[in-house]
Amino acid sequence: MKLRVNDLIAQITEQLKRSQTADGSWAYPFETGISTDAYMIILLRTLGINDEELIRGLAERILSRQATNGAWKLFQDEKDGNVTATAEAYYALLYSGYVAKGDARLQAAKTFIRAKGGIENTHMLAKIMFALTGQYRWPPCFPIPIEAVLLPLSFPVNLYDLSVFGRANLIPILVVATKKYKKKTKKSPDLSDLFISRSDDSFHWPDNQETQKLRAAMENEIKHLPRLPHSIHSAAMQRAKQYMLDHIEPDGTLYSYFSSTFLMIFALLSLGYAKSDPVILEAVAGLKSMKCTIGGHPHIQYTTASVWNTALISYALQEAEVSPSDPVIQTASRYLLRRQQYKYGDWVFHNPKAFPGGWGFSNINTMNPDVDDTTAALRSLASLVNSSSTVSQSWKKGVGWTMSMQNTDGGWPAFEKNINKKLFNFLPIEGARFLLTDPSSADLTGRTLEFFGSYTNMQKKHSLLKKGIDWLIENQETDGSWYGRWGICYIYGTWAAVTGLTAAGTGTQTPVIQRAVHWLCRIQNEDGGWGESCTSDIKRTYIPLGSSTLIHTSWALDALIAAADKPTKEIRAGLSYLLRSFHKNDWTIDYPAGQGMAGSFYIHYHSYRYIFPLLALAHYKRKFGG
Repeated sequence: MKLRVNDLIAQITEQLKRSQTADGSWAYPFETGISTDAYMIILLRTLGINDEELIRGLAERILSRQATNGAWKLFQDEKDGNVTATAEAYYALLYSGYVAKGDARLQAAKTFIRAKGGIENTHMLAKIMFALTGQYRWPPCFPIPIEAVLLPLSFPVNLYDLSVFGRANLIPILVVATKKYKKKTKKSPDLSDLFISRSDDSFHWPDNQETQKLRAAMENEIKHLPRLPHSIHSAAMQRAKQYMLDHIEPDGTLYSYFSSTFLMIFALLSLGYAKSDPVILEAVAGLKSMKCTIGGHPHIQYTTASVWNTALISYALQEAEVSPSDPVIQTASRYLLRRQQYKYGDWVFHNPKAFPGGWGFSNINTMNPDVDDTTAALRSLASLVNSSSTVSQSWKKGVGWTMSMQNTDGGWPAFEKNINKKLFNFLPIEGARFLLTDPSSADLTGRTLEFFGSYTNMQKKHSLLKKGIDWLIENQETDGSWYGRWGICYIYGTWAAVTGLTAAGTGTQTPVIQRAVHWLCRIQNEDGGWGESCTSDIKRTYIPLGSSTLIHTSWALDALIAAADKPTKEIRAGLSYLLRSFHKNDWTIDYPAGQGMAGSFYIHYHSYRYIFPLLALAHYKRKFGG
């Protein structure tokens, strides 16, 4: 087995070295289904930008993903299909002009949509897109008034109590909803036959006591803002517009996210911008620059994952004994050093004493660092700290920023500190828990503890580590697992927690670690691997996939290796699965490993099939000798 482990490590290492780009980064796709492709077609047709090659290619990709029953799925084992994705695909294909309404494939999609409750049963964000393009009715009054952007920081719910992702999307939504903006064209399809009841209830406040109290408090606070009543509305519109303009990245996108940029374009149009305005055209160009090619078809990524890919791959290669002096590591390090952020982003509102020094996720991100990318970048630079004053200075800034981002509860968030107000559960926003909050999570907390415990000289008794450990212990599930906020899902969270706890000094025989080990062993498949369904994220309980995946197996195996003194039968079985299955090419290779919003947004990281098997193999070899 030792020879086979070494051979596979060498194969993966060579593949990763070959795939590095000229600037030192890795550009593996960040794939999120077909929604961004559909929205891009709709956006281009709405703006009259008839890029036929792109539109045709996106339409072909969408069609290639249709299931035999006419639906589109977010993940392989999603029962029947997803009504939102199917409605988005149906609309985009019609608007593209390359598929006729009478086409059997669209007729099957239409039948599915109507059987699932019609267009009224799609996700709220899809309904907003339909409303923007004249296919859905705006309500007489949107439940959250635009004036909410003026609420002071002292109010229990204000603009900077939202997550940065929620803020970036909600602000343009408030603008277009207030104006009831819509833009149809001569090519706009007619989607009226997708409706069942014409209901617009999804835009209303839920009828319960808590939400009504919050609504009344917001309205009362707005009335008492220190402005004349007639000027409050215009001031709110101006603030919303300025927020968007102030957070445009160098490529023209809003925060480097597809959804927020799409919404910003319509918000600016509603405020009087011409579709030929440079801000609009640069935003469209920025979205186009996110194009990649998958299976011969173009795909518009939600964002690029260049920094994340590069940090993880450089780190994994070094764990696999690639020398820090190797040109691959050197060029990757130079790329990462150029991507460290020096601007004060919105994170400073809840962390005012900290200095910039984090890293973001995408290639173009300049003002939105996150904890996970920062610790990933720092891991990859750790071996070079003593060889260069430039790296040393970068390291100190990154470590300082990460330390400052610990929440008061002891855990770590993704983007902003202490953004987890329970009041947001009462806002009339579908998926508010994922869209509007940024709480401590087991995956972020575990990975951050692993960084501090393995790559810094921080004492194991340090209060920062102790608080993080306590948070993980308090948030372990009764079955021994942890929920991972940004991956799928309980296997991901458990891997991060176990590797973090052990690196931070928690003994492998302690009950918290042993409960996790027993859970991982209990859910191991007969073939030696592990696999978890995206349904876990929706149900908030572990749901087995029914098949093993390389990525879930790598996470589980790496956790067991961290918690073991010698190879166990479960570790050997997991290792055997990796060795014999690495080169397989079935649906499990494309199965999502990440998520952004349970039930609606899942991510297939094309780099993960190399990164995490390599890490598990390298850690096995280092600890047990191959």
